[in-house]
Amino acid sequence: MSALLAPAVRRVAIIGGTRVPFARSDGPYATASNQDMLTAALDGLVERYGLEGPGAVGEFVAGAVLKHSRDFNLARETVLGSRLDPRTPAYDIQQACGTGLQAVVAAANKIALGQTESAVAGGADTASDAPLGVNDRLRRILLEARRATSPAARLKALARIRPAHLVPDIPRNAEPRTGLSMGEHAAVTARAWGIPREAQDELAATSHCRLAAAYDRGFFDDLVVPFRGLARDQNLRPDSTPEKLAALKPVFGLKGPEPTMTAGNSTPLTDGAALVLLASEEWAEARGLQPLAYLTACETAAVDFVHGDVADGEDGLLMAPAHAVPRMLERTGLDLADFDLYEIHEAFASQVLATLAAWEKRGLPPVDRARLNVAGSSLATGHPFAATGARIVATLAKLLAERGGPGRGLISVCAAGGQGVTAVLERP
Repeated sequence: MSALLAPAVRRVAIIGGTRVPFARSDGPYATASNQDMLTAALDGLVERYGLEGPGAVGEFVAGAVLKHSRDFNLARETVLGSRLDPRTPAYDIQQACGTGLQAVVAAANKIALGQTESAVAGGADTASDAPLGVNDRLRRILLEARRATSPAARLKALARIRPAHLVPDIPRNAEPRTGLSMGEHAAVTARAWGIPREAQDELAATSHCRLAAAYDRGFFDDLVVPFRGLARDQNLRPDSTPEKLAALKPVFGLKGPEPTMTAGNSTPLTDGAALVLLASEEWAEARGLQPLAYLTACETAAVDFVHGDVADGEDGLLMAPAHAVPRMLERTGLDLADFDLYEIHEAFASQVLATLAAWEKRGLPPVDRARLNVAGSSLATGHPFAATGARIVATLAKLLAERGGPGRGLISVCAAGGQGVTAVLERP
């Protein structure tokens, strides 16, 4: 009985990952749904790792941030439309921009506890095919008409519809508690931490150059599957330089002094999907698959950004990783200097730089920039909200495997709602 209550914790192997190239919204994927993109990524993974057989994968976990009502069972419908065994269980998960990484963690926990031997996890998002809601006033009238008990009462309710009621509610990239967009929140944080424009443009240019170099050397050949005419991330600008980015006008924080955030040092609205294959060591060995790395730790955190940003405080909307990482390091007995590689999601260049500054303020050593986002990150790839975490996990796992020996990598992902998801990948 005690063995059932306290099962042995197993190591969770990251076998590989697959994603479609990320595209700018209203571009090549304008007519692709979350399910279309997620299915393409899943089929690519099935083909690469021979997962067509019955029961090949124990579970499929995925999510999206921008979802139509038809996507209520997105993960399961994706399985049914893919080459994966239709008897594979699936469920949805969502934690804003942390969705992809949180899906990986959820799947890994089941593998670690012996509840399944393998799983595929990740996410997709389309800003092009964003759901349009019925105007709330129209919705109330339609509901009243539906509840009417006679034709006359129904007609009376419908007669109150006016042209203004037909204007749809379009999704806004804004926090419900503050009404500010993510970019405007990030601008507040940039001012609070004194992040200069030059440093932001330098980081953004570096991201593009490193992503281009990674593509050129074939790093993504087994991680990216072509989709709808794209073979590389559409947002990639190989010729980006700090000088070119310096010519762009600020787009966020315009009401404050000396705004620094532009379209060039911020991520664009993006469409895409990414997935990761995880398994027990026994499952991998039985199939002759060599793990790239192991997921060994994770931590989530949240901050009171509502009061923090209003008071120009340091705990801005995207600063939860500043708390999650120190907590994870303390729990695992690691130091920030113990990592060979660092992957920080680049929602905005200012947010990455503010996070680095916050870690130092909390007593952690500086991060070696030569080891930070060495194959580029979100400023260059783009950021389909729920897909980014899985993209980062697969990229970091392969980067660690390339090194050939023992290694350790840190993942930090900020998320809307003042949340953060972080993790550690290792190779023994």
